[in-house]
Amino acid sequence: MSFRCGIIGLPNVGKSTIFNALTMAGALVANYPFTTIEPNVGVVPIPDERLERIAALIKPQKVTYTSIEFVDIAGLVKGASRGEGLGNQFLHHIREVDAIIHIVRCFDDDNIAHVDGSVDPVRDIDVINTELMLADLGFIERKIDRDEKLLKTGNKTVHIEFDLLNKVRTVLGQGINARNLSLPEDQKSILEQLNLLTFKKILYVANCSETGNEKYIRAIDEYTQKELSKFIIIYGNFEAELTQLAPEEQKEFLDDMGLHESGLVHLTHEVYSLLNLISFYTTAGIELRAWKIPDGTNALHAAGKIHSDMEKGFIRAEVINFDDFIKVGGLGTAKEKGLVRLEGKDYLIHDGDIIYFRFHV
Repeated sequence: MSFRCGIIGLPNVGKSTIFNALTMAGALVANYPFTTIEPNVGVVPIPDERLERIAALIKPQKVTYTSIEFVDIAGLVKGASRGEGLGNQFLHHIREVDAIIHIVRCFDDDNIAHVDGSVDPVRDIDVINTELMLADLGFIERKIDRDEKLLKTGNKTVHIEFDLLNKVRTVLGQGINARNLSLPEDQKSILEQLNLLTFKKILYVANCSETGNEKYIRAIDEYTQKELSKFIIIYGNFEAELTQLAPEEQKEFLDDMGLHESGLVHLTHEVYSLLNLISFYTTAGIELRAWKIPDGTNALHAAGKIHSDMEKGFIRAEVINFDDFIKVGGLGTAKEKGLVRLEGKDYLIHDGDIIYFRFHV
């Protein structure tokens, strides 16, 4: 079960700098538009303190973190919905991701050109959001035309979709993203299948210099509050420099600055939350491993995440809470104290569960 996050923004806002710091993938960074043409892709392990504490207790031969895939997508310009710049490629790549990380420039630097000549976070956000809305409107209008011809067949599903598309067209025309529509779950499912750009989950990232950002941060804060979205602050160049240090030096540097974690670690955790993911752990054999699943996944489907045979031959799940595991110091003691529960296929996995799946094929 793969989850992809697309990193988007206007040209020269620091997308590739942040992507490089996240993934250490070495994407080309330069001071001119469209440095990124084909998207760069990097898989980023999710820092996990619980996994490390379990490992410290059981000392496995191998420890495997869960991960998220990040895609650095070409910078968008005004008119992308009509094919300007690399618009068609840009929009196609966004349709393939599960969530959007929108990098917004919140720093002044005369050496880095801005495509519109000045720094204005709200204007920049509106440029991209408008292009995404226009692209969705074009798609929806074509879909409505097709559905309208099918209405005479009396197909109930077509009628439901037709009414929903008209509702979405209206709100997009008012400058409201599809994700901000209040809809029942069955209608949300329809929109997810349509893969609308403005229905995707989004996190704004204010890319700041270390000083002089206050007015830009206030502006993006006010904007995201109105849009009912969320933003975080990252100091892109600082994070890029931090990744060049050894882990021990990074920790010392962050401690000196009074920081618990780097901005990039904060970003990965926010993305995990944005995608509504939780983690569970398995300790079979020589490997301790973290697994990511959507919150609300049952034991049967969680077993299938590991291997299809586990799902087919599922018998039961032996589950222990992370806190209990740490408190007693291991699985053997936990069993002696009756802290390991036997759960069936309908059990909903909790974040932090440590699980041993019994199955037979």
